[in-house]
Amino acid sequence: MKAKPSGLTRPAVLAALIALLLTGCAGVLPQHDFSSRLLFQAVDPLEKVFREIAFIPAVEPVADAARGEHASFQFIVRGSGPILNLRAAAAEFRSEAGGRLPAAEIGYVGYIHVGRTTEDPSRDRLYNLSGYYPDPILENAPNVVPAHTTQAIWVSVPVPKDATPGTYHGTLTVTGTFDRQALKLTKTCTVQVYSPAIDKTRLWVTNWFATDKERLALLNGGAPVEPYSDKYWELIRVIARKMAAYRQNVVLISPLHLANYVLDNGRFRIDFSRFDKTVKIFIDEGVIGRIEGGHIGRRAGAWETPFVVSVPEMSGNKVEFKSYPISDEKARSFYSQFLPALVSHLNEKGWSSIYMQHLADEPTADNFASYVEIADFVRQYAPNLKFVEACHTTNLAGTLGVWVPQLNFFDTDNAFYKERAAKGDEVWFYTCVFPQGAYANRFIELPLIKTRLLHWINFRYNSPGYLHWGLNYWSANPFDEATQIQTEGGLVLPAGDSWIVYPAAGKLLSSIRLEAMRDGIVDHELLCRLEAKRPEEAREFARQLVYSFTLYDTNIPAFREKRRAILKMLSEE
Repeated sequence: MKAKPSGLTRPAVLAALIALLLTGCAGVLPQHDFSSRLLFQAVDPLEKVFREIAFIPAVEPVADAARGEHASFQFIVRGSGPILNLRAAAAEFRSEAGGRLPAAEIGYVGYIHVGRTTEDPSRDRLYNLSGYYPDPILENAPNVVPAHTTQAIWVSVPVPKDATPGTYHGTLTVTGTFDRQALKLTKTCTVQVYSPAIDKTRLWVTNWFATDKERLALLNGGAPVEPYSDKYWELIRVIARKMAAYRQNVVLISPLHLANYVLDNGRFRIDFSRFDKTVKIFIDEGVIGRIEGGHIGRRAGAWETPFVVSVPEMSGNKVEFKSYPISDEKARSFYSQFLPALVSHLNEKGWSSIYMQHLADEPTADNFASYVEIADFVRQYAPNLKFVEACHTTNLAGTLGVWVPQLNFFDTDNAFYKERAAKGDEVWFYTCVFPQGAYANRFIELPLIKTRLLHWINFRYNSPGYLHWGLNYWSANPFDEATQIQTEGGLVLPAGDSWIVYPAAGKLLSSIRLEAMRDGIVDHELLCRLEAKRPEEAREFARQLVYSFTLYDTNIPAFREKRRAILKMLSEE
């Protein structure tokens, strides 16, 4: 006797097929079919999501936040076929008590090519055969998400400083067209708001920015920008607003190169109006806690050559800067006039207490003597100026007030820098092309958590400031190849070294690295506050993530647990 077949009968199967066809004609694909052919899930915002990746650990979309910071989420979509007209929208986050958070900001992670790896790659460098890495956060989704391609969606929820602590729920909905059917998928998200309120942060942070014609044209939709025109000042304000939004509080501005000069009977008349206007924009936008006066000197030639200083010379009605040793009479004559005028002007504007002066970038053991010679001359006319410098040498004791060693030198010469800090000097650190290898940096090819941990390093080693040279030193097409080669010496500027924002017409777009930097700055503030209440716990949290200058715990769930614990401790009365 034959066994009776299990499952649906033939008429039932026929009925199901008819229902499916009718549903398809109505333009809605059944949800259970989506689940087998389309992936929509939350992943941690510290994960770098490659387009080729088919699996990445899912997380519950829950974000812990202090008041005054941003809660971030990252979602991914991936289909067995192409997704057209992808859009994402977030519903308002509300608490059961009736509290509301401002509207979420939605972006779509873009991908940029990394054609040259660092010379000394980190052992945890992220490898991707295509060479395309996630970085810019774009306003618009791609027209098509191809089949078997993963697209990341970035969600950032501002948490006001006066928000009521508690649990806020919202939703993220993605829509589009999949397999010629209307697509609509929704996930519930949660922001857990803790009581600490973050306003200004104490960590000094500076990213140097470019204002040359080529870079400002990229920020102006490709149209040229005349220096000091209305459009120029409008775009400077765009840069200032972005810096303020991401907690930069130190700005490099050059009174030397912004001043107007008139030579009259061998004496300079100096007008600081353009310098003043620049400073005022950054003050108005909430950036300036301190001013870095731009460098007055540079190397005479190759890396090991002595420093020379810039001197304005009149060519008709135009000013051209020429370079001379500080021992040259032209240099001494100019700076004996410029420096007293600058000091008098800073005093008049009330900026003397927040002003620091760069002399020449990155002095080394080969040329520090020329640096000291410049400093000694400057002090004759500006004895109270504090000198700040990115440096490669410890031979400047008694000269610098703010030391900014490269991170690897901060490591190897840490005993010296502890001594300088004990004597009242500030000791920041900086990263750029170097250090590479195991050190944290903001290179695109590194795990994103290593960019965030830069500011845990600040706390761990008692460094009150961080400097980077490249906010927006874009190539001609910053959305194409991320690495650059310096024409002098063929030095490769790694991907992520030259810029951390991206240009759009009249605005700057963020990057996932800039988001991580901002959150790391807030982490530093939380650690400092915890140290004031429970110093041993604060130091232990930092030690458990930053074991040494070159060894870090980059486990993302472990990081989240520690940060949540810090927020809970700070919320206790």
